[in-house]
Amino acid sequence: MDKKEKQNKTSNFLWHSRRLSILTGKILNLNSGLAMVEILVSFAILSIVLLSIISFVLWASYYNTKTKAYDQVLENARRVLDTIAYEIRGAKSIYNPTTTSDQLSLETEKYAPSGEDSTFIDFFICGSALCLKKESQDPIILTSDSIKIESIYFSEILNGTVPSVKIDITVNYQNQYSDDESYASISSTSTASLRSY
Repeated sequence: MDKKEKQNKTSNFLWHSRRLSILTGKILNLNSGLAMVEILVSFAILSIVLLSIISFVLWASYYNTKTKAYDQVLENARRVLDTIAYEIRGAKSIYNPTTTSDQLSLETEKYAPSGEDSTFIDFFICGSALCLKKESQDPIILTSDSIKIESIYFSEILNGTVPSVKIDITVNYQNQYSDDESYASISSTSTASLRSY
């Protein structure tokens, strides 16, 4: 090999090695760009997944709270109506002098003190609860603390000789620690007749 060939080979080698280093640098830059795009895409996918999970958990919590509120309202309304209907069926008569649209007074033999034939019981709203008061006793609250009796309406129905009482009640639930999310309300109607003796 002569000198000229050696120089050509050397210059070719240098030219190829520079070209290779330039290409390698571009590939490295391209790889770092691809790595950045991959990181951004991964972050976006992870954000969407996390947002979906958080939304589902918040949605499930909201509906769980709503369901518990409706369950409490329904249970309290049912218990109140059952208690009033039970007392009406066992009553001797409706005591009209104290019965109004929002208070029911019944004459009954069930809770009569010794030596007496009958006594009186009353159903009425006391504060935001519904109370049962037996004669000469303190009122008994029939609803839970988180329940508010919005309205109660008693109306006497005369169907022949045996009177009946129609009860219309609206019960609300409002959690004192939160605003609207746990609010629930129900309106219900029931009718009970006095037993004919």
